[in-house]
Amino acid sequence: MAMETVCGEAQLQARIAGPALLVLFGGAHCGVCQAIRPRIESMVAQSFPQFAMAYVDCAQAPAVCAQQGVFSLPVLRFYLGGQLALERGRSFSLQEVGAEIERLLGLFSF
Repeated sequence: MAMETVCGEAQLQARIAGPALLVLFGGAHCGVCQAIRPRIESMVAQSFPQFAMAYVDCAQAPAVCAQQGVFSLPVLRFYLGGQLALERGRSFSLQEVGAEIERLLGLFSF
């Protein structure tokens, strides 16, 4: 499953209200963002296929990023039941993110 590109705050809020959502805030000018996006998609497809994914391009939708308090890239957020459960920014390990999501799922019945 590929990430859905989100262009507006209302669209993002509607996606966050779902059961589980992984959001990547990035940009075309962010080399790290472009490098990790396919790796995140692959990780979610293999380990968490029930999760929805969204991508916010901060160059295309700066108002959304500003409203979300995202001022550096990349930022990865994981929402469970409409609540922010995990946030990582700038430099992070996808292995650690996957392990943290597994831990969160063990705490909550999903």
